[in-house]
Amino acid sequence: MKVAVGADVGGTKIDISVAALDGTPLAQVRRPAGDWEASPVDAAARRLVAELSAAVPAGHVIAAFGIGAQGCDTQEHCARLAAAVETLGGVPAVVVNDAALLVPAAGLDRGIGLIAGTGSIGVAADAEGRVLFAGGWGWVLGDEGSAPAIVREATRAALSAHDAGLGDDGLLSALLAHFGAADPPALARCVNDRPEPGAWGPGAPAVFHAADAGSALAARVVDEAAGGLQTLVAQLTARGAVGDTVVAAGSVVVHQPRLADGLRTRLAASHPSLTLRLLDVQPVAGGVVLARRRLGAG
Repeated sequence: MKVAVGADVGGTKIDISVAALDGTPLAQVRRPAGDWEASPVDAAARRLVAELSAAVPAGHVIAAFGIGAQGCDTQEHCARLAAAVETLGGVPAVVVNDAALLVPAAGLDRGIGLIAGTGSIGVAADAEGRVLFAGGWGWVLGDEGSAPAIVREATRAALSAHDAGLGDDGLLSALLAHFGAADPPALARCVNDRPEPGAWGPGAPAVFHAADAGSALAARVVDEAAGGLQTLVAQLTARGAVGDTVVAAGSVVVHQPRLADGLRTRLAASHPSLTLRLLDVQPVAGGVVLARRRLGAG
């Protein structure tokens, strides 16, 4: 049986879905992303073909790949990686940024895909089909609304309040407890000494818990994170993004209602024609859709 293979390659995991050409699911596999890099293209293509091929059950033949990959942040990069995958895999392939899986996964032909999880980025297309990107600049420079960025901004806010002689309203103590730090200088060392998403990101729930417990500082950090995500949408629409739905996914925006509600409120004020939809299926479903479309079957 010929199958379509979809993949969602993110910062922490690789989700692979194998489906019949009519879309019927056949197999689902999740593997750690490890040291995934979208460049150099040849090495990335070798890993993708190996990972995806290994997920296909015996007796099935791959007809096409549909891949959403973190780090593919230009249309040219995606095209080069798709060509490399086609050469190695011997079948048609589509490669997009991982955020571009969200709209097809939601069953839509057009809209804005917005990820807020390990990182954050917005992806859409204009009326001519040109792919548009906003954000995705990494946890040190940006990635507003992502788990590492929320911890970064929360730490800055808590330490700034400490420097100003303000009392702890719950955010500082939440961060100290999460990082196992005895005092503000120790907290700064914990964050500075490991400037990695895997070190910062797990602290995000502590920020949300502090906000829910009444910390005004934590609530401000979350509200500003929602504002950062709204800015990505505004930047895309200003450049001609088409569609009336913002499809959001990622561990933070999906599992933290305070962030999703803040984004929804901001979009209602700034872009009342847009509807925010939290993706209720795995983004990898969009990879299967893209593979089937490549074959003319979807």
